[in-house]
Amino acid sequence: MKKQNKQKVYIETTIISYMTGRLSRDLMIAVKQQLTQQWWKRSKSHFELYVSEFVINELSAGDNKAAKARLSAIEGISTLEMVTDVTKFARRLLEEGPIPKKAAVDAFHIAIASVHRMDYLLTWNCTHIANAQMRNNIMLLAQKSGLRCPVICTPEELMGD
Repeated sequence: MKKQNKQKVYIETTIISYMTGRLSRDLMIAVKQQLTQQWWKRSKSHFELYVSEFVINELSAGDNKAAKARLSAIEGISTLEMVTDVTKFARRLLEEGPIPKKAAVDAFHIAIASVHRMDYLLTWNCTHIANAQMRNNIMLLAQKSGLRCPVICTPEELMGD
């Protein structure tokens, strides 16, 4: 019997931040934190996980103790390389596409996941990444660029059984 390859998931910064942060008093954020922790415990082993230098840089910012906990959570996860095509597609997302210039790092998250042929981009950033109004434009621009955009989703959507 042939061993089936695991699907590849790009883990965007918000996933690690929600997973490692103190439980929020904001009910909506607390629910997202709990869903993220459940996904991490139950589902992450079913996938090949990846991050990027953008994720590492964002996780490194802020309070030293919190940054250390966030970085510890991604130990052993492969880091995708920054290649020229990533910059080209990110620039296109910012200049032609739906991502505003103030969210340039978000364009790079989408670009690196697309260029490296991830199956999923896992995020809680519903402003510029997992945004239903932007998703079609992101996918169309990826197609025009000769890329396949990964499925952009939240941990709740990728939970499985």
